[in-house]
Amino acid sequence: MSEPNYAGNIIVNLASLPDFLRKPILKKRMMEFFSMNEQERKEIINNALEAGPTIPFSKFAKLFKTWLEVLTTISEEQRTALFSGYIEEVVNSPQKLINFNLDGILEIFLSLDNAKKEDLIATINKIVSSLDAKTRNKLFLIIPDGVKSYIGF
Repeated sequence: MSEPNYAGNIIVNLASLPDFLRKPILKKRMMEFFSMNEQERKEIINNALEAGPTIPFSKFAKLFKTWLEVLTTISEEQRTALFSGYIEEVVNSPQKLINFNLDGILEIFLSLDNAKKEDLIATINKIVSSLDAKTRNKLFLIIPDGVKSYIGF
């Protein structure tokens, strides 16, 4: 028997909240992330990567868009730390992306206003340019071509 998907249940509940509640709760949880040690951060990222594909996309989409919007309100340093953790986990375990609706995720990203998209792209480009060649090549193999062309890889 498999373990209950607690992370997935929390994510579904959070996604079901109205925007005015979802944003502050998500931001508070995101700020707690930065006070965690490295192992706890990895666990949170892994839980999110495992839970994401198990959630109906309509619920996931609301939460993911809110997450992106909240990311644009935190410092560049914090955004870099968070994205770097996800990128590291995806490069180390690319199979975690297989069940995600990557086209849908790109559409959510594209629905953001231009200033928010530019902030996020700048952070991603900064992280990618700091990766060693081997890691960067692995990442480029994982990222869909549509995303690469939009972000400028």
